[in-house]
Amino acid sequence: MAEPFHDDNADPSVTRGRTAAVTGHGGQGHAGATDEFRAARDFLLARRGDYRAAYEDFAWPRPEYFNWALDWFDVIAEGNERTALYIVEEDGRESRHSFAGLSARSSRLAGWLRAQGVGAGDRILVMLGNQVELWETALAAMKLGAVLTPATPQLGPVDLRDRIERARVGHVVVRAADRAKFDEVPGSYTRVLVGGTRADAAAGWLPYERFEAYEGGFEPDGPTRADDLLMLYFTSGTTSAPKLVEHSHVSYPVGHLSTMYWIGLRPGDVHLNISSPGWAKHAWSSLFAPWNAEATVFVFDYERFDAARLMFEMDRVGVTSFCAPPTVWRMLIQSDLGRLRTPPREAVGAGEPLNPEVIERVRDAWGVTVRDGFGQTEMSLAIGNFPGMEPVPGSMGHPAPGFTVTLIDPSGAPADEGEICLELSRPDRPVGLTSGYHGDWERTGEAMAGGLYRTGDIGRRDADGRITYVGRSDDVFKASDYKISPFELESVLLEHEAVAEAAVVPAPDPLRLAVPKAYVVLADGFEPGPETAGRLFAYARKTLAPYKRIRRIEFAPLPKTVSGKIRRVELRSASTAGSPAEYRDSDFR
Repeated sequence: MAEPFHDDNADPSVTRGRTAAVTGHGGQGHAGATDEFRAARDFLLARRGDYRAAYEDFAWPRPEYFNWALDWFDVIAEGNERTALYIVEEDGRESRHSFAGLSARSSRLAGWLRAQGVGAGDRILVMLGNQVELWETALAAMKLGAVLTPATPQLGPVDLRDRIERARVGHVVVRAADRAKFDEVPGSYTRVLVGGTRADAAAGWLPYERFEAYEGGFEPDGPTRADDLLMLYFTSGTTSAPKLVEHSHVSYPVGHLSTMYWIGLRPGDVHLNISSPGWAKHAWSSLFAPWNAEATVFVFDYERFDAARLMFEMDRVGVTSFCAPPTVWRMLIQSDLGRLRTPPREAVGAGEPLNPEVIERVRDAWGVTVRDGFGQTEMSLAIGNFPGMEPVPGSMGHPAPGFTVTLIDPSGAPADEGEICLELSRPDRPVGLTSGYHGDWERTGEAMAGGLYRTGDIGRRDADGRITYVGRSDDVFKASDYKISPFELESVLLEHEAVAEAAVVPAPDPLRLAVPKAYVVLADGFEPGPETAGRLFAYARKTLAPYKRIRRIEFAPLPKTVSGKIRRVELRSASTAGSPAEYRDSDFR
């Protein structure tokens, strides 16, 4: 086993740029905003493991002017040769990029992009993989005051047309592998291509690499208002068409102080986040949270998931904190977790709730508790199991510092079980919350009516204040007048050795109105058929109360969004239509 990565320039006890005036690489002179941000950051770092103190005494910085790339990243990057970004490719190639280097290159790129016509307020669609150009472009766009519209490379021409039209995109930055998709996307937008050829340049694409020869320098146009638009994110669209979420120069950059605290990041850490570029979780945990903490962002850029290779790389570079979605955690526990000789200090999961089976298996193998957390594209981490807490299986934990969470019943009254909502009245309004849905003020008004932001998710609060996820308000259903939480039933199914993935939706029933139906993806070594279905029905009868029992099972792939979330709306439609491939509990008694 290779020696873990050690950054010879790392000194976790020292915060760089503490006295550097924000002039340098385009700094705006807002030392007050930088100091305010740093003080809030340091407050949370000092209270790692002391949730009560962090929650009761934390106050959001609320600067009038703030540009995270200029007023934070460039400041901590001043003279700082520590590794900010470490990328390992599947074929073994690797590259390391220092804070100082990324600061200088992103300023040069900002100057070059301005020379190509990119200005403050312009919308830039960025469609790149896990490559250094992604981080350079994000920093450069922030410095220009341009608006980022991240897009996953998995999108096709139809999705791209929708995004470019709805976000009013004026410029795109794309990797060469996806250039052809834009042949079917009309528009007068500026085209910048990473890794293109002379033929691409002849077709009107600007080579990204030209910025390296740019000598025009860069100075910001002027101060950036903290509430200026920074990002437009399309949601994953699990139950409806994707929404277009606005984020400002504080709501994500500053808001992700809560995410930093939840992960448990420290200066000098090596942080690995498994997330596809283009989705909000990538900005959460591969950009803002780690660099807020002055940690190294480590990326293992693979095409096909390989648990053994992933753990080898984690050991080799000395990953100290690890964040992955439940899908990846479920794949990991089907492998030999003992391959990882030096587990990370911190392990977290977000995107969908973690099932207790995952937490138990990882704790047994690594001696580390995977801590769940809750947030949305619309916000930073709002609820979590924080460092130092002993999580209760199935619970998402407590409200994050800076967030006031309430549950309301259908009438709008506070309740122990109900829709998860965030208080909006100052000083309770969290900085890390969207200002609304771009171009859809009616939907924004509905989501933020009555002084609350309504998440659309249902939770249950226990006597100790912990919140357990029940499901999306669209997903919870009634069977024989009993309320059914799909997540609860799925968690039970996943404890069976035959089940790799499961999704529960209602199926029409003449007697009970609806009954729980499970769509199941089997683990390796198990075959679909009546024998496996019978074993699962027997298991459900043994472990679930009669009103919660799985009454129908179908073995089928789960439809998912490009971000990997289950498209339950499709499963509900298929369940309503019925299927000759389903098995019924009544046939196995």
